[in-house]
Amino acid sequence: MLSPLINEHCQLGENPLWNVEDQCVYWEDIDGGKVHRFNPATREHKVIYEGITVGGFTFQANGDLLLFRVYDLALLLPNGTVDVLRTFTDKGMTRFNDVIADPEGRVFAGTIGKTSDSGGLFRVDRDGAITLLFRGTGCSNGMGFSPDLKIFYWTCSTRRRIYAFDYDRVTGALANERILYQANDSEGIPDGMTVDRDGHIWSTRWDGYAVIHHAPDGKVLEKFPVPVAKASSACFGGKDLDRLFITTAGGVSGSNTAEGTLYELIVPARGNLEFKSRIRSR
Repeated sequence: MLSPLINEHCQLGENPLWNVEDQCVYWEDIDGGKVHRFNPATREHKVIYEGITVGGFTFQANGDLLLFRVYDLALLLPNGTVDVLRTFTDKGMTRFNDVIADPEGRVFAGTIGKTSDSGGLFRVDRDGAITLLFRGTGCSNGMGFSPDLKIFYWTCSTRRRIYAFDYDRVTGALANERILYQANDSEGIPDGMTVDRDGHIWSTRWDGYAVIHHAPDGKVLEKFPVPVAKASSACFGGKDLDRLFITTAGGVSGSNTAEGTLYELIVPARGNLEFKSRIRSR
């Protein structure tokens, strides 16, 4: 069952993450320059950050938020202070986009390219060093790990594909790139994603009005309709990690439309808690 939770009319709602410590879901409005927090139990909502565009974020192990902004990586501290960790520019990028922490505290960070193939994927190591893994996309998007931590999934929205790589937990290296799923034009563009405990992939569809449930081999198992076109990303959350929180885009402040709503979808699956980053921290 799909239910609307809160409509902040997000222009580009993205990057939902569940925080088990406070039982809240966090997400961002990229174009609106905000990071939101919502407690499904109490219905309390708060904008915890407003400023420079945030393309993606992770939870740090110490409770800070690590913000991947246009030209820097910055910490959002519990008191609301922003502390810039390091600046970063790449000639091919417009800004950061989806990011994900790995089990060792590194972060894989995708970018939006200035051209259809100048965006790519970077790895941020715990000391803050940033390594280019590859270019070749205009829009790097959702990522995830198989439950056994042997496979890394990456979405190329430009080519409408979900890729799989062999993942080395010790080094953070990716190898053996292969296409897991190629979307057709009629189903919308693969965007954000998350992986459940059984290794199934839940992929949102930009301009597709849906979340698609994929088997570990990429096969489409089920389509869950969303009432707005731009379903942008999803994460598992809730007490039993048995519901999807789905962000959407296309909202206009002051309007009475559903675009930009945060939705909750109860599904026959359970997720895993997302890993926490440890960039420049113990």
